[in-house]
This record gives sequence, C-alpha cells and structure tokens, in this order.
Amino acid sequence: MAFHLHGIHTPHRKNTAKAPTVRMSAPKIVTIPMAMHIGAPAIPTVKVGDTVKIGQKIGEAAGKVSSPVFASISGKVTKLTDYVLTSGAQTAAVVIESDGEMAICESLCAHEVSDRTSLIEALRESGIVGLGGAGFPTHVKLDVDPARIDYLVINGAECEPYITSDTVTMLTRGEDIAYALRALARALGIKRVVFGIENNKKEAIEAMKKMAASIGECEVTVKALPALYPQGGEKVLVYHTTGRKIGMGKLPIDVGCVVLNCTTLAAIGTYLSSGMPLTEKCVTVEGGAVKQPQNVIVPIGTSLADLFDFCGGLTEEPDKIIYGGPMMGITVQSPDCAVLKNTNAVLALTKKEAKLPKTTACIRCGSCVNTCPFGLAPIAIAEAHDKGDTEALKALSVDMCMECGCCSFVCPANRPLVQINKLSKQLLREERMKEEKKA
Repeated sequence: MAFHLHGIHTPHRKNTAKAPTVRMSAPKIVTIPMAMHIGAPAIPTVKVGDTVKIGQKIGEAAGKVSSPVFASISGKVTKLTDYVLTSGAQTAAVVIESDGEMAICESLCAHEVSDRTSLIEALRESGIVGLGGAGFPTHVKLDVDPARIDYLVINGAECEPYITSDTVTMLTRGEDIAYALRALARALGIKRVVFGIENNKKEAIEAMKKMAASIGECEVTVKALPALYPQGGEKVLVYHTTGRKIGMGKLPIDVGCVVLNCTTLAAIGTYLSSGMPLTEKCVTVEGGAVKQPQNVIVPIGTSLADLFDFCGGLTEEPDKIIYGGPMMGITVQSPDCAVLKNTNAVLALTKKEAKLPKTTACIRCGSCVNTCPFGLAPIAIAEAHDKGDTEALKALSVDMCMECGCCSFVCPANRPLVQINKLSKQLLREERMKEEKKA
C-alpha cells in the first residue's frame, strides 16, 4: 500500500464560506430517528402525550456502541413511528409537535471531568457522535488507554465541494473548541494536538492558530495542508499531519492517534461547559435548486422540506437530494427525510447538475491508479469483481478503499469504479460470513 499526496482537485464551490450563519426557528414538528449513529439504535423512553423540552432524553443508548437521543424542540410527543433510513433499514422514531417556546430542560448542567472514567461517563450521556459524517459514538472512540495516545488529530480539512459547515464552526466556535481541548488534555493526558486544515481556508487556519495560543495544557499545532481531495480521509489526514501510516485493518489508535472532527470537538466543549447534549446541527444547504444557499443551525429531526423552505424554497424540483457532499454523500429518497446528527450538508441538485455522463469502454489510461490515495488499482479490482475472484480482490487490497470516488471522478470513460469497489468489498464480507458459518 502506498501513501502519497495523490488525489484530485475538485471544484470547491464553497459559496457559503463567508455567509453569516443563521439559526432556524422551531419547525412545527420534528421526527427524530433512534438510529443516527454506528451501533445499536437507541430505545425510545417517551410515550405519546409526553411533554418534552430541549435537551431532554427521549432515547436511551442500547449498549456500549450506541448513543442516546434528545429532544431538539420543546412540545408534545405525538407519535412513535417507524422511520426508513437511507440504507433501507427501518428504525423507531419519535415525533414531537412544537409548542413554539423552545424551552430548555432545567436539569442540564456543566460536567467536570478529571480523568478518563469521568470523561467517558459524561460523554456517554451527551449523544455526541462523529459529526464529520461517520456517526461513530464519541465516548467509544475516546475510551482507550491514554498511554496509547501520542496525537489527537483534529479534522478541519472539509475537502468536499460545497460543504462549509466545519469551516464556519472553526470561525465561530473557538471557545467551545478550546474548552474541549483543555478537558481532553486533563482527562486523557494528551500532550500533542494537531489540526489539519486545507490551505484554502486561511481564515479558519488563523482562527485556530489564535485559539491554539490560548491552550496551556498541551501543545496545539495547526497544519495547513494542500487543498487536495480526499484530504479529510482519516488515513490520509493522519499521514499528512503526523507522518504515521495506518495499515489495512488497523485503526488510528494502532499508530498512536485519535481523530476527531472539528465540529465534534465543538460539541464536546458545549456539552461539558453547559450540559447541553447534541440537539442541533450546523448544516450547509446548497445546490443549484436552493434559492438561498447558506449555513443553518437546525434542530435535529427537522424535515429537509422545512429546511429548504427556511432557505427561501427551491427554484425548481431537484433531480437529486444528497446528505453530505457530491463525492461521498448519500442520496435521500424524499424531502420528508430528517436532518440527522451527522448531517453536515444537504444538497438539492438540478437535473443538469445531477446528470451522469455516459459510460464507455476502459481505455487503460491508468488515471484511476494514479489518483488513488492508497495506490489501489480500481480497474484490476473491477476485472476481479466481474470474475467473482475473491482471492484476487484480497490481493488487490480492496478493503483499503475508503470509497472517496477519486477513481470515478477522473475516469475518462466515466466508469462506476467506486461503486464496483463497494460491491467488491461486499463480496468479501459475504464470503467471510459463509466461512464463519462453516466454522
């Protein structure tokens, strides 16, 4: 496996980077799913007719790898229903009708943390998950032996086109970020923190450097990285900030690193300093069909339709709606879908923007290999997939693919290479499951 600076220069389209962030007023209703994280879905703890306030727990974590869920508006629980996720799976959801007051739960209070145990206990009740898109429960990620942590790596790269919600978080929530860093340094004994931010975000870099100068508990470095997609990929970011390589099947902690998104860090600061759990998100609302693109602070569970209405409505019927960015985002089946914990952007793309080019025969140019951050060979993977050759797929290290889409982006034949990589990984998972059943 090769590590290098290969990648692609995507159009940035960061149109909302300097636009003021606006707070959305309470929607009439929110639908809050119990599965907005990796791991077991939360279990509803409220019933129809209950009155709730912002920050009140409405879903209890259902195991170690799980996360609680909280009311994002005040009002009355009107329904417990099923919610269809973008994966097609169903989960329970709590529907709350707003009382218009946005009243906050009175029992919320700051959390003092002094060691790993107190930190993990606090974060377990925060509802915070990876807010860069992964949705992995943060208390699980940080529940490691502090002696293993050499670096805390903060992801501020935000390398996908359109998305600027992380950037505005770094510009506006420096105090929350600083509070979190001090708490993590005290509780986990972290000595070195490094921010990785693309060099086209100069204001964010300066804001984080200013913030870093106020931290006395640990050494905080801000690295300006080349504006090259997929700079924010976890393995890529760790290598470019620390020089350490994460091998296949390994995690950042295996090379002495813990990686947190900058917005996740801000959420930790807010929770520890005030007791307010994760109830809202800063979301970039963009795309050619959006009348007023902007960054919006929106209650979790708000429908995308209501969010678009807040942004002035749509100029035309979108051909495709996406959670996240155009490279790794997930298509949304309906504007009735909700803003989730890990929703950092919502794109409403016009037919022209969403149109896929015609696929033609591979011309063996090697562009896909040259741009893969890990030096994989997508065209060889595609050939092995077509043959059902799982041994070849293993040899080609397809499991290393992070599905960034660089290969598909540069392919002059417009072949669906990243999609084939995904199918190839699924093929290997199915084979492993068969082998486990035989054993």
